Amino acid sequence: MRRKQRGITFIGWVFLLVPIAIVAYAGIRLAPVYMNYYRVAKTISQVAEEAKGDDTTNAGILRSALGKRLDIESIEFPDLKDFVIRRDGQQWVIEVNYEEPIPFLYNVSLLATFKKTARIGKASVDP
Repeated sequence: MRRKQRGITFIGWVFLLVPIAIVAYAGIRLAPVYMNYYRVAKTISQVAEEAKGDDTTNAGILRSALGKRLDIESIEFPDLKDFVIRRDGQQWVIEVNYEEPIPFLYNVSLLATFKKTARIGKASVDP
């Protein structure tokens, strides 16, 4: 009597599980970087909300508030010097744009690029 082969072989399991393991490992390596970005984004949003209705706001006050928030959130990267605070018409703009390389396998790295902008103040309306 002849038996039919059923199921998946060991080689089949290897071809199935190796790509899944590589993607899972990449996710594990990227998770802390994205968690840090969400803390940075939250920090910028909080500083923007605190300074929203204040007409006495200037770049020094915003930089000081941002530095304090970065310390509270224990954010070490990006540094305070990586944040750009500038005036755009009637609004203040807080912007951070940074890249973070993540070592992956041997000489292969992943590169995550982040950009977050917050506007503070009233938008100028052209008639």
